[in-house]
Amino acid sequence: MATGWAKEGAVQEQIDASIADAVQRARAALPQGEALTHCEDCGEPIPEPRRQAVPGARRCVGCQEAEDAEQRFRDPINRRGSKDSQLR
Repeated sequence: MATGWAKEGAVQEQIDASIADAVQRARAALPQGEALTHCEDCGEPIPEPRRQAVPGARRCVGCQEAEDAEQRFRDPINRRGSKDSQLR
């Protein structure tokens, strides 16, 4: 693949670095410690099965879904690919 002045494998290195950064951010965002008994956002009880399945759970399912949906809009990664960005 012709890459202009980029060294051989530079595109793959950029992709790998982007993935490594995303994995690091995801791991840092994982809940830590003991799960709460009540949601920190709405105060509703967090069911025992959820607290066992998600160590460190801090939100009920509804509030976590809302947080996840909001996070998608704040995500800084260009998921459309670098080729589109280079054409501008």
